[in-house]
Amino acid sequence: MSADTSSYRIPAADLRTFVAAVFRATGSANGEARIVGDHLVDANLAGHDSHGVIRVSKYVNWQAKGMVIANRHAVVVRETACNAVIDGQFGYGQVVGCEAMDIAIAKARQCGFCAVAIRNAGHLGRIGAWAEQVAQAGLASIHLVNTSGFGILVAPHGGTDRRLSANPIAASAPGPDGAPLVLDISTSTIAEGKIQVAKNHGEQLPPGCTIDSKGRPNQDPAWFMGRRWVRCCRWADTRVTGFRFAGALSGGQTTNPTNATAGRLVNNMLSLVFDAEAFCGAQAFSAEIARLAAWVKASPPIMSGGEVLLPGDIERRTRARLERDGIALDMVTRRQIADSVRPLSVALPPGFAA
Repeated sequence: MSADTSSYRIPAADLRTFVAAVFRATGSANGEARIVGDHLVDANLAGHDSHGVIRVSKYVNWQAKGMVIANRHAVVVRETACNAVIDGQFGYGQVVGCEAMDIAIAKARQCGFCAVAIRNAGHLGRIGAWAEQVAQAGLASIHLVNTSGFGILVAPHGGTDRRLSANPIAASAPGPDGAPLVLDISTSTIAEGKIQVAKNHGEQLPPGCTIDSKGRPNQDPAWFMGRRWVRCCRWADTRVTGFRFAGALSGGQTTNPTNATAGRLVNNMLSLVFDAEAFCGAQAFSAEIARLAAWVKASPPIMSGGEVLLPGDIERRTRARLERDGIALDMVTRRQIADSVRPLSVALPPGFAA
């Protein structure tokens, strides 16, 4: 493979307008189209191209096949004062996730804590976005995710075939100076979207990310995307925890190819939201988080002139840079998007298909 050398960049505002137009053309209402488009572009701005507009062509394809359904909303199917079970009705995860976090935030403010379990949502996108939404409301949160059977891509610890999904985890808390501390990770060695990005860029994968059916290492993303290879499991116990809580407690089921929903990408998520005022007190919590941040950042950098970073620092700096300079999109990704939207008669941004 040869690395992509395209220098194409597009202003974030132009990309938002274009992506929203794509989803409007597929049947989404204006509000939904904007929410989905903004979520994808925001992922690019955060430096997580794996969950950015590279997903547009997949979403368009899934919507055309009825695997995700436009204009569906979060429906509360069971609740108490401090918890809710929400069915996403196979709608866009960006819409369902946002509405579910609004419910969780309101309940946590009332009760001090809330557990919200989402089932049957479309792809929830970058899970860190939900942690950020909660942190921006002044609350702390933990989020556990699984799929019901469509995204079986990962070998269990000691195994050689695909049995598990990526099961991302995110957590957040309001940080010093108003900038939230956000952890957002996959429990596999690499996210599937990052493999797709490497393939589109013409790059090799880092060592130790994928294996073949005999446990031998692989670095070619094209082989993985051809489903001949599997990802390595990073934290087996953590991954099973994602199944147990996100899949089982929500009623959306743990990952299994025999599930009724295994033919479409269905995400389940358990979100635990905390109002610090009900625990140690909001002021004491903020002071302790600031104390922790200062202690961590005071560590001598490993490299001369370097800096110790906190969770979320890289994303914030990347966002500021890309808001200024524009978002880079490789030629393969642009062509994939252009091919998928051509039947929709949506005008491409200038130079997009070059």
